[in-house]
Amino acid sequence: MEFNHVSVLKDESIIGLNIIPNGVYVDCTLGGGGHSLEIAKRLENGKLICIDKDDDALKYAKEKLGEYSKNIIFVKGNFVDIDKILDELNIDKVNGILVDLGVSSYQLDTKARGFSFKQDARLDMRMDQSQKLDAEYVMNNYSENELSRILYTYGEEKNARQIARKIVKIREKKPIVSTFELRDIIISSYPPKFQNKASLCNKAFQAIRIEVNNELKDLEIAIEKMLSRLEKCGRICIITFHPLEDRIVKSAFKLHSTDCICPPRIPKCICNHKADIRLITRHPVVPSENEMANNSRSASAKLRIAEKL
Repeated sequence: MEFNHVSVLKDESIIGLNIIPNGVYVDCTLGGGGHSLEIAKRLENGKLICIDKDDDALKYAKEKLGEYSKNIIFVKGNFVDIDKILDELNIDKVNGILVDLGVSSYQLDTKARGFSFKQDARLDMRMDQSQKLDAEYVMNNYSENELSRILYTYGEEKNARQIARKIVKIREKKPIVSTFELRDIIISSYPPKFQNKASLCNKAFQAIRIEVNNELKDLEIAIEKMLSRLEKCGRICIITFHPLEDRIVKSAFKLHSTDCICPPRIPKCICNHKADIRLITRHPVVPSENEMANNSRSASAKLRIAEKL
């Protein structure tokens, strides 16, 4: 299957990066290479570091960006390790960082990757195929309380406890190994009047994917590292697709763009906290109606941009 992915908020992200031709930029989530291609087009003697956990993404993007390869360094890795990756490349500071937290259409639509409840496949959901933890392990080894917590916290799944209870009951008889098995468990956990809803499994599958790939915890750690590696006037653009992701980005940006963070009851600042970024977007940028009409998966996207002081 061809690696097919439509980059979300592409123009807005590229404008937000404020690219300089001789700058150094990092695309932390290469995916199909759509954002990277637009960055590479604007570089002269600059450098672009493209990071992704997915071997298929790296292979496809290397071909797509071949014309600009002299300015690009491809790295298989996790953006949470951006500090180590830049150190290994002897790069201290960069002029811009882009993060697109969306799952690629290729990963969702490729049956063997086990991300989707719309196709029957082995439960996998790993973005990095070399890691050990996968969705099948989560389904068959996590406790009922752990499963309930994941479904409720990461998926905001109101029926989390019932689904977790049913997973544990089913796996006592046989392991849960396929996406359709999990799909049927989720659907049967709901009252009959809700069972015909096509989107019934979205939240649960999303929650398990987030757990398998450690997405939210990695994001919290990575933002701090990214901001520390930005050059003065460097920009960071982060595209989120999940309310919890956006909350993490918003919180981090607010903290780093605020001077005093003492409690309001303290009359004089004692924290000595100084802002090190300024917000370029006070409110998140969202897709246009035209973009949402052409790519329904962009509907939940939010872009936040900040600049290093």
